[in-house]
Amino acid sequence: MATTTATRSETSGWAVGLASFAGFMLIIIGAFQFFEGLAAILKDEFFVVGPHYAYHLDVTAYGWINLIWGAIVCATGFAVIAGKTWGRVVGITVILINAMVQFFYIPYYPLWAVLLIGLDVACIWALTVYNGHDPGY
Repeated sequence: MATTTATRSETSGWAVGLASFAGFMLIIIGAFQFFEGLAAILKDEFFVVGPHYAYHLDVTAYGWINLIWGAIVCATGFAVIAGKTWGRVVGITVILINAMVQFFYIPYYPLWAVLLIGLDVACIWALTVYNGHDPGY
């Protein structure tokens, strides 16, 4: 009777922890985006930009974009936590776009935008570190 031994590489606890961190951060960033959009919709006169800013954006329209985008980012976070490979790929793409979108928000609320860009960078790093060999983390 021959026995076969399958070799399986063990997933690092750090990698799993970072992937979980990224999933939760996506959920948090998505919630921040959602409420940022909600604030822009409800109180659009709160966000004021100087007259010499390069981009002229309607704050209410930008609020609706952020509201919908926040829901997408949050849903992607749940896919990452569920351990879906496509969730990681979509998560990296979504969070890259999110970081670029925050540059448009800098003249309205600079500290908040820079904070979210920093969270985006940490999330991208965590999603790229995890190798994804363990399907059920």
